Order: sequence, then C-alpha cells, then structure tokens
Amino acid sequence: MKKQELIHLHSLLAQVQHHYEHEADTTVEHDLYADLGVKPTSIHKSKTDHKEAVFALASGLTDAMAEETDEPQALTAD
Repeated sequence: MKKQELIHLHSLLAQVQHHYEHEADTTVEHDLYADLGVKPTSIHKSKTDHKEAVFALASGLTDAMAEETDEPQALTAD
C-alpha cells in the first residue's frame, strides 16, 4: 500500500472514530494511538508511522465496539 493510500485510510478511520463516538455517546480509549502522535494530517510522517497509527486506531475502535456488544442491553418497551 502506498503512503498516500495509508493516509487516506487513516483519515477514514479517524472519521469512523468520530462518528462512532458521537452515535454511541462514548469516547474510544486509544492511548497507544495518542502516544504515536501521528494524525491523518501529519503528511510529513513516514509511511511506517501512518501504518502503526492505522493499526492502533483500528484496534482501539474494535476494542470499544466489542465492549459495547458485551454489555447487557436494557430492554425497553416500545
């Protein structure tokens, strides 16, 4: 995958995170991602840096979504 494609994927994952946090009214814990200091707009960072960021962000998102599905859902009367 080319660097430009990784940056695009990184941007898309950041948008997914923002949308998920808004819809689920939660915050995705992603300390590893934050520690990397690589944002989708950090075009000066290396391809490897963006690759690590993509994996860290994807991992944080999937962990948050897995926790949400593991929680018991309250039954509501319609």
